[in-house]
Order: sequence, then C-alpha cells, then structure tokens
Amino acid sequence: MDLKISDQRFIVCGASSGFGRSIAEQLLDEGGGVIAVARREQRLNELQEAYPDQVSIVAGDLTEDDTHNQIEAAIGNSQLHGVVVNAGGPPALTPLETALYDWDQAYESTMRWKIELILRLVSYFTSKKYGRILFVESKSVKQPIPSLVLSNSFRAGIVGFAKSLSQEIADKGVTVNVLAPGAHDTPAIERVIKKKVQDSDKSKEKVREEMEAAIPVGRFGKAEEIASLAGWLLSPHSSYVTGQTISHDGGAIQGIFG
Repeated sequence: MDLKISDQRFIVCGASSGFGRSIAEQLLDEGGGVIAVARREQRLNELQEAYPDQVSIVAGDLTEDDTHNQIEAAIGNSQLHGVVVNAGGPPALTPLETALYDWDQAYESTMRWKIELILRLVSYFTSKKYGRILFVESKSVKQPIPSLVLSNSFRAGIVGFAKSLSQEIADKGVTVNVLAPGAHDTPAIERVIKKKVQDSDKSKEKVREEMEAAIPVGRFGKAEEIASLAGWLLSPHSSYVTGQTISHDGGAIQGIFG
C-alpha cells in the first residue's frame, strides 16, 4: 500500500532506537521527511546519514523546554503533518516499592512533557486542517502489568488526555490515537525482564522463555511490525480513525475489548 506521505513531514520522538527508530524508518522508506528527536546524537546522525535528504535531527532531553524549542525551530515555516510521541518508561516498581519521589519523576518522564509538547504543536495541525497525533504507550493502559505501577498509572493518564483532545479537534481534520504495545523485542523489554529476574530465582533466559510462552502467538513482537501499523495511522488513509487505543500485543490482553 502506498501510504501517500512522500510529501509529508513528521516528528518522531525517541527515534534513536526501539519503536521510535522503526517508525522513523517506516516513514522514511515511504518517502516522508522526519524530524528525529532523541538524546543520543550519534544514533540520530546515523539515521541522517542513511537518509540525508529526509532527516533533520534534534538531540536533547524531551523533558526540557529547550528541546521543545529546538523542535519548533526545526519545523520552521514548513507544514507539519504528524507527530509520534514516544519515549522509554519509568522504573519497574510495585506500589509499595515506590516513594513520592518516584511518582514525581515518573510524572515528568512519562506524562508531563508529552502534554506540553502536544499543546505546543496542535496549532500547527489545526491551522492547516490536517494532522496525525500518535502516542506510543503500553498495553498496561488496558491491562495493568505487575511491577509497573508507575507506567500503569501515567500512561493511562495519557490515554485520557488523547481521547479528550481527539474529541475537541476531530472536526479540524486532526486525528489523535494511541498505540498500546505488548512485549516486543526492543531495549524497553529489558527492564521488565530484569525486574522479573530480581524477584525470582530464575535466569534471564528462563524469564524470557516464560514471557514469550505466555503470549498467545508464542513470541515477542518486532518493532518493524508495530511500525507498519503506526505508518498507516500517520497517513491520510486513517482519517476516520481517531480517539482509539489500539493494541499490538500478540493476543496477550485478556479482555474482550483488548
């Protein structure tokens, strides 16, 4: 399928690895332009070298205002067509393992900056009567994951924000959706595996094997698989899909609305 984005430009947060990197490459392979944002400048430079005429980079911490300023500077006077709001999650902890400091830090790293960035960018879309806003969160927004109380809590808050925003701007040609990935073979899964190893007497290999066996399809997902879904949601083809939280989890969520 031609995604019809060869003349479009997107911001991709967390573009140095994992979901962000795969989504950026999906958009670039379809001919789109990408403002790639992440802290690891070397990895962003590698992406720019691979797609020299399509990539501009912003190296910085997304929780800092200066990085948001750099993103706006990178947009300049060009039309912006979409944004992928994506970053790593907070530490793996149970409720009773947390202190208020952990909640404050997780709010900053998992929720606050995302809302601030979208409030900055939304007028770029509404003024042109077109836009695609896509949050990459976690299946925990539908089914809480043990030992990830911080992620369970703040990612669910983002879903509430996304749903509310989608209703407010749907008539302006702007869609707002959330991807809810389950376990994928990306760096993010390592903190979950590490926590399970710490809380048991099992090896890392055994934990991984048991996690994959618990997924109905019998394996972790691949970043490029979710990237293909993200590419469609960021394209003109998805104009009638908004306010949705879409799972990509190999069947792991048990609820009938999974």
